[in-house]
Amino acid sequence: MVHVLSSRILLRPTDPERSRVFYGEQLGLPVYREFGTGLERGTVYFLGGGFLEVSGRSDTPPSPAVQLWLQVAYAGAAHEELRAKGVEIVRAPVREPWGLVEMWIADPDGTRIVLVEVPADHPLRYRPGM
Repeated sequence: MVHVLSSRILLRPTDPERSRVFYGEQLGLPVYREFGTGLERGTVYFLGGGFLEVSGRSDTPPSPAVQLWLQVAYAGAAHEELRAKGVEIVRAPVREPWGLVEMWIADPDGTRIVLVEVPADHPLRYRPGM
């Protein structure tokens, strides 16, 4: 078995500076580290238990099959904060039939991001007898 010590998602945006503004300023992700110089320098953000690296440049946006799942404490509060910062809300928070509260946004290249709130009564938080 491979012993994974760390992990990160790599994004190669079509406009690196626009993506850094989105992830760093609009979403407010804290920076773990930066490397390189110039417009295509790399920025690695904390993503809870993992990392998101925005570096390099791509001529085409990522595939629609690429999506990010980010757990937040309160989807309603995230909705208000992001809307106030001018982030386009693809779908406002909704409690899904499976019990999670999900809200959808997209980064500047169209990468879909779901912000998920796990309610206190959801089995992901607590399973009796375990």
